[in-house]
Amino acid sequence: MSQITLYLDDATQALVDEAAKANGVSKSRWVADIIRTYAAHDWPQDCLALAGHFADFPLQEDAPQSLPADVPRQIF
Repeated sequence: MSQITLYLDDATQALVDEAAKANGVSKSRWVADIIRTYAAHDWPQDCLALAGHFADFPLQEDAPQSLPADVPRQIF
């Protein structure tokens, strides 16, 4: 098992201490769980369960090739 060193300010350290205690796990376990949750490349199961539930949701290939000039564009 590898080890890492984290440098945290006092406020962040207090958050880790409180969260680990509230969840009944060690600080190492709590941080590892957070890393697994947020670094995962999988979609959450509750999100995957929504697939196919929106029959009228347009697919990219069904979208117009260009938008009229008066339609605001969003960059994601």
